[in-house]
Amino acid sequence: MRLKDWDNNLKIRLGGESLVNITFWMFFPFLAIFFTDAFGKTAAGLLLVFSQVFSVVANLLGGYFADRFGRKTMMVISSIGQGLSFLVFAYASSPWYDSPWLGFICFTAVSIFGSLYWPASQAMVADVVSEKDRSSVFAIFYTSTNIAVVIGPILGGIFYADHRFELLLSAGVLNALLGLVLYKWISETAPAYKMHAVSENNMNWLRFLLHQLRDYKVILQDKTFLLFILAGVLVAQTFMQLDLLIPVYVKETVAPQTLFAIADWSFDMEGEQIFGFLIAENGFLVALLTIVITKWMSAYKEKKVFVLSSIIYGGSMIMFGLNSWIWGLILAMAVFTFAELMTAGIQQGFISKLAPDNMRGQYFAAASLRYTIGRMVAPLAIPMTEWIGYFWTFVTLGLLALFSSVLFALMFRRFEKEARLTA
Repeated sequence: MRLKDWDNNLKIRLGGESLVNITFWMFFPFLAIFFTDAFGKTAAGLLLVFSQVFSVVANLLGGYFADRFGRKTMMVISSIGQGLSFLVFAYASSPWYDSPWLGFICFTAVSIFGSLYWPASQAMVADVVSEKDRSSVFAIFYTSTNIAVVIGPILGGIFYADHRFELLLSAGVLNALLGLVLYKWISETAPAYKMHAVSENNMNWLRFLLHQLRDYKVILQDKTFLLFILAGVLVAQTFMQLDLLIPVYVKETVAPQTLFAIADWSFDMEGEQIFGFLIAENGFLVALLTIVITKWMSAYKEKKVFVLSSIIYGGSMIMFGLNSWIWGLILAMAVFTFAELMTAGIQQGFISKLAPDNMRGQYFAAASLRYTIGRMVAPLAIPMTEWIGYFWTFVTLGLLALFSSVLFALMFRRFEKEARLTA
């Protein structure tokens, strides 16, 4: 599907969201450093766990709100809410007022509004794009995000340390403007019958949440799927360290180094710039190699891909713990990204194999628990460094990733056995 044939809603969103994402990624990867400096490692880790609990609840409710109040309404509210939260965060990091606690509250609010925005934005694509073209549309949005992940951290590495206030202020203004643009120029796409049906059910948000949790309880009684979730949580909490442990580690342990030197000229980088470069490397490799590696992995059995990906994730964690040399970190990030991309293209298809036809939507929703729970527990790695040190923290994370390969192997054994019984 060519870009010129897209619905006008999606064209506006692609431009606006791309600009907002670049600004967001100019400071987001460095927030773990900010909160660690402000509160200490133990308190920062526990606070980040606490903040993610609210985001998890918001994520569970996002689809309900998108159906009840409409895609456009939730996207506008979420964008403006994020904008106002960023503006207050900027004030809390300004020359006139400095309050890490207010900044943390604003960061939590940003996370909540982001969790409400995502389901509505995904549903809008499904509303206006035919099934055969959805993959290509989602792929373009995904690519635009990864371009932001390349550009944003590089700029952030240059400007964040001395211009955090200006970056947060820019993010606030751009998010608020995006909300106003969405309000003025996009149209509602939620099917009227669906919004009406949700209203007629008279199910408030609390009843919906409890109902959804009961659905998850039934699904998790599927032991094969439960193993998939448990293994996925271990992998997800490893992946989340990209924005949590790794930036703190690089800032505290990696000395300023020379990346390139030619004759008398050299390109030197220090902690935050090195981390920005590593994040940009990850985004660049994802944007460049996702399709290639997905096609490559499709030639192998899913069991081998999932198990090997977990083993490589574990190896990359140990590589990070062993390195304070910039080129060693670059190599570790390349290995880490390869592990990420190995399963990027096959996960959704495998979930559809696990799910009964009449419960496929619920299984996909429950599968997101891998990321929601992983995001909740991942910040605990930061206080772990005070208890056992950076090296052993990375080794522990590596061992957890390796253990996920065992869980994946057990899951596939059950899955293959069940397939033989039903054949």
